[in-house]
Amino acid sequence: MEEQHAGLAVIVQNLNKSYGTQKVVQSLNLSVQKGEIFGLLGPNGAGKSTLIECILGTQRRDSGEISVLGLNPQKDRKVLFERVGVQFQEPYFQDKITVVEICEVASSLYKNPLDYDELLKSFGLYEKRKQAVSELSGGERQRLFVVLALIPNPELVFLDELTTGLDTKARRDVWRHLEKLKAQGLTIFLTSHYMDEVEALCDRILILKHGETLFQGTVAEAVLRSPHDGFEDAYLWFTGEEE
Repeated sequence: MEEQHAGLAVIVQNLNKSYGTQKVVQSLNLSVQKGEIFGLLGPNGAGKSTLIECILGTQRRDSGEISVLGLNPQKDRKVLFERVGVQFQEPYFQDKITVVEICEVASSLYKNPLDYDELLKSFGLYEKRKQAVSELSGGERQRLFVVLALIPNPELVFLDELTTGLDTKARRDVWRHLEKLKAQGLTIFLTSHYMDEVEALCDRILILKHGETLFQGTVAEAVLRSPHDGFEDAYLWFTGEEE
């Protein structure tokens, strides 16, 4: 599908995906504007991972149309790979590989990579560059995964639960860096279970449950549409998880 609007980074139209008889994503529509932080929310099993895999072209959709940066994610995987960054939760690393070695490997895969030393400094990992990845703390590994997603110098980056395991200061530092990257034009597609993070970062959100869209719009609109004054309570109301 050709890009329908120059200002959109991602367009999904009427997406359906099932595994056998189980419908995982149903008649889903979404659009992500260039330069925004878009949040994908939903309880475990909502279909978030499958949706992202379909958008990236790593999972074949049953029906529907998807455009990412004007490209077809299945037909144009190689070109898209150069322009999109992805942070995985627990990527597999060779035993004893160091932080600087994995950054060098990542850099070698791309034409115009960012300076990974600068990224390591920004995310508080420069002092750990000679350390084995396996010896990093959970929070340090999490920050490294974000660095690896940013090394390609992407136009669009997918970040999955990016501040899990980080303390309050480290979370705020990551938020600040993402705001800076957004100001430079990076489009960020974020999944998170932390509602304060979503409120602080996301321009718009989509709430998903059982593969169906419950809400799409701004955090403020989600609160207005609910009987609650706070976003966390509004989210729980939408997903039916209220006490």
